[in-house]
Amino acid sequence: MPTPVQVSIDVPQSQPDVFAFLDVMANHEPFTDHMLVDWSYSGPASGVGSRARVHATAGGRKQPVEIEVVEAQAPARIVERNVSAKGRRVGRGTYELTPLPGGGTRVAFTYAWDRAPLADRALAPLVRMLLRRGNERAMRRLAEQLP
Repeated sequence: MPTPVQVSIDVPQSQPDVFAFLDVMANHEPFTDHMLVDWSYSGPASGVGSRARVHATAGGRKQPVEIEVVEAQAPARIVERNVSAKGRRVGRGTYELTPLPGGGTRVAFTYAWDRAPLADRALAPLVRMLLRRGNERAMRRLAEQLP
């Protein structure tokens, strides 16, 4: 499997406030819509079982992705499981929220592959670079959009 990709950003909002924002699946669309489009939702609006169906855009292609929150530990951790490539790609996106000593929160996001198609494994350095870039942009956009 490709090595996980981790990005982070420090924001002035409190850990509980950041968690409350990220816990709502629909709040993810505005900060990730540069790489995930055509959002539709099912299940509860927040918490475990919250789901989204999106299309990932990469290399001029759109690929359907199913995202489901599988763990939510307020106010510190949210884990999303995603499935794409007709089930050949399975991964986890984990948000870890840590209070900062002077106030605010460090938001760390890690994407890890549980299963990846051969093409992903063969092109792992490129896949990781593209994912890192997209997730770094998402973190900057998240910081701008937090209430």
